[in-house]
Amino acid sequence: MIKTACGLDCYDACSIVVEEGEKFKIKGDSSHPAGNGALCSHLNKHIFDMPRIEKPTIDGREVEFQEAMDAVCEAFKAESSLLWRGSGNFGVMQEVTNLFMEKLGGSLTRGSLCDGAGDAGISLGRGVNRTLPLEQVAKADTIVVWGRNLTVTNAHMMPFIEGKKLVVIDPVCTAIAKKADLHLQIQPRTDYYVAIMLARFIFMEDSEDVVWMEEFASEYEDFYDYTREHRIKAILAYIGVTLGDMGEMLEYLRDQKVVFLVGNGVQKYSIGSYTLHAIDSLAATLGLFGKEGCGVHYLSNSKLGFDNPFAVKCDTVPKAATPFSEFETVLVQGGNPAASMPDSNRVEKELEGVKNLIYFGLYENETSKMAKIVIPAKNFFEKEDVRLSYGHQYIEKMNQVLDSDIGISEYDFTKILFDTFGFDGLKSEKEYIAFWLEQCEKEGEQYCSPVYQAFPYAKGFGADEEDEFEFIEEYDDDFVNTKRFRKHRKESKNKPKDETYWLLSPKSGKSLNTQFIRSNKVQLHPQSGYSEGEKVKVVSPYGEYVFIVKLNEDIRAGCVMITSNTIGVNRLTPSILSQEGENACYQEVKVRLEKMI
Repeated sequence: MIKTACGLDCYDACSIVVEEGEKFKIKGDSSHPAGNGALCSHLNKHIFDMPRIEKPTIDGREVEFQEAMDAVCEAFKAESSLLWRGSGNFGVMQEVTNLFMEKLGGSLTRGSLCDGAGDAGISLGRGVNRTLPLEQVAKADTIVVWGRNLTVTNAHMMPFIEGKKLVVIDPVCTAIAKKADLHLQIQPRTDYYVAIMLARFIFMEDSEDVVWMEEFASEYEDFYDYTREHRIKAILAYIGVTLGDMGEMLEYLRDQKVVFLVGNGVQKYSIGSYTLHAIDSLAATLGLFGKEGCGVHYLSNSKLGFDNPFAVKCDTVPKAATPFSEFETVLVQGGNPAASMPDSNRVEKELEGVKNLIYFGLYENETSKMAKIVIPAKNFFEKEDVRLSYGHQYIEKMNQVLDSDIGISEYDFTKILFDTFGFDGLKSEKEYIAFWLEQCEKEGEQYCSPVYQAFPYAKGFGADEEDEFEFIEEYDDDFVNTKRFRKHRKESKNKPKDETYWLLSPKSGKSLNTQFIRSNKVQLHPQSGYSEGEKVKVVSPYGEYVFIVKLNEDIRAGCVMITSNTIGVNRLTPSILSQEGENACYQEVKVRLEKMI
C-alpha cells in the first residue's frame, strides 16, 4: 500500500490509498482527518476514462518528443513570451515553470478566474486569509451555507455538518438547500445586501457581541451607522425576501456558535470583494472570530506562512482579461483559456494572434486544437509533488504511484528549458519537494500548514495578529448605488417588464470547469415558457450561443443556469475585472432568450 493525494481543483484535496496488486486500484484514505474513505467520480472514473494526449504535435502532425521540445525552445527565443497557467493540477511543483519565465524575462498572469475578489474582501477586513479548521466547523451549532453547493464542490465537508442547524442562502434550491432548516432563495448579486441587513437587525435588537468588538473591532458603532444608510423596505424587496424571512434567519444566528461556509458563487461579480467584506463584517458583529465552533470558511490562502521557492519577479498581465496577442509566444499550462476564460469570442481572437501558441496538458480541448505545439503532460499519479489545500489545514506528499511513457512532468519540462538556454540555479526536484515539506508542522505523521491555528484570529488580525478587524465602510456599485437606491426602485416601477435573466454558472458534478464531461444544456424554470429538449438561443451583450433546454424548478424565477462545463457558456460572459482582486466576473451579466425558428 502506498499513499498519494488528489491534485484536482477541489476544497477536499483527498488523500488516496493505492492498493497493491496487478491491477491499479485506488480508494479514499479513511484515516485522513479530512477524508471519509470515499472518492468522487472524477477520481473513481473520469480521470481514467478520458482519453489523453499521448504524442506531441507540431501544426497537428505527430512528432518525436525531442523535435517538439526543440520547437518549444525555439519559440521561446521570441522577443515577448507569456506563461498562462490553469488549475488542472494543484500540486506546488506546477509553479516551477515560473523560474524559467523569470530567467527568460517573460511574463506571468496575476489575479484569478476563481476566488480573487473574495480573497481581497477578506484581506480588507482581516488583513490575512487564514484557514478555519474543520474541527471548528464540527463544533458549530448553526451552519450557514452561503453560495456554495457542498455536495458538488466540497463533498467531504458533509460529515462535519451532520446534526447542525442548517441555513442555505442561494438563488438555486441545491441538494443541500433541500436538506436545510431554512433556505433563503435570494436574487443573484444581492448577497452584500443580505449581510448588511442582517447586521443592521442584529444591532437593532441588541444582539451584537459588544464585549468581543470592544477588544477586536472597536469601530463597530461606525459600522452600525453605515448599515443604517441602507433602506430596509426597498432593499428587502430587491433581495426577494420578507421581514419574516430575515427574522427567521436571525433565530439561527442569535446566541449560537455559527460557521458561514461561503462559496465562490457570491463573488463572481464586479462587487465580489464587497460581498465577502460584508459577510465578514456580519460575522464580526456576532463576534464569531477566534472562538470555538465559529468563523467564516472560504477558500483560504493555502501558501500563507510558506517561503515559496517559485515566487518570482516578472511582468504580469491580468489573468481574467489576458491580452494574448501582445505576445509572440504563449505557453498554456494545465488550462483551457479558449473555453474557460470569460468572453470566449475575444479570447479566441487573441489566441489566433499568437505566433507560437504552446499547449502543455493532459487532454485535448479548445485551446490544444488552436495550438501550434502540443506537449503531453504527466498526470499526478505519475510524478512527485506536494498538495496544499484551500479548504483545510492538511498537506499531503504526492507520491508517484504509476509509471508511464506518456508525457513529461513540469519539472522535467523546465529542466530541458534551463539546460537548452544555459540558465543556472535550478535545484533538483527532490530538493524543492523537501523544502516545501520541511516548512510544514507535523501532527504525528500528518503534515499541516505552518500557520495552522486551532482558533484563527483569537489574538487579533493582520499578519502579526496585532490589528483590529476593519468593518466595511463603503460600497461602490454602478448597478445599484446605495445612496440612490430609493430612486432606482421608484424608477424601475415605471419601466417595461424586464425580459432578461441573470446568468448563473456554477460548477457541475460531472466536471471541473471544462475538464472531463461537457454539457450543452441551459437550465430554465418551468415558468419560462420553454419546453424540455427545445433549442434556445441565449444572447448577452458579449455574444450568443444555442443550447438545449433543461427545465429545473429549483432555479429562482428570473435566472438561467448554465454550468461551467457547458460548451459555449463563456461566449456570454464579460471580460471585466472585479473592483478588487482582479477576479473574473462570470455572473456580471443578464441574458435574453430567443426561440429558434
